[in-house]
Amino acid sequence: MQYWLFKSEPDVFSYDDLVAKGKKGSEWDGVRNYQARNNMRAMKKGDLGFFYHSNIGLEVVGIVEICEEVHPDSTTEDARWECVDVRAVEPVPTPVTLADVKANPKLADMSLVTSMRLSVQPVKPDEWKEVCRMAGFKKIP
Repeated sequence: MQYWLFKSEPDVFSYDDLVAKGKKGSEWDGVRNYQARNNMRAMKKGDLGFFYHSNIGLEVVGIVEICEEVHPDSTTEDARWECVDVRAVEPVPTPVTLADVKANPKLADMSLVTSMRLSVQPVKPDEWKEVCRMAGFKKIP
């Protein structure tokens, strides 16, 4: 299993919006960055990710699961752009802020710190465990 982080502005599409989509989930559409697209190409059904509220909140607020592997992005006719579908798994017990992540030396190399603008990022297994610990999970998802 691989781990990821998905950024979304909560006033555009929030974790609660994803929860409302139910088990079917939603396309993670509109990504127009080659590196973020390539990250989605590497995703497999069942991989997990953090849902991160960007611009407003600046915090990890939930866990998502890849429920459909890469396919054409339905919001464009341009074949270069693809996306995956994600569904909400569970909210984090305590949101983990960007400030918390930056203050943790164990997360100094995390993409959230080093590649802040990238909207779809890989998360290393040890980073996943540490953020989950910070979020207050008793059992790491």
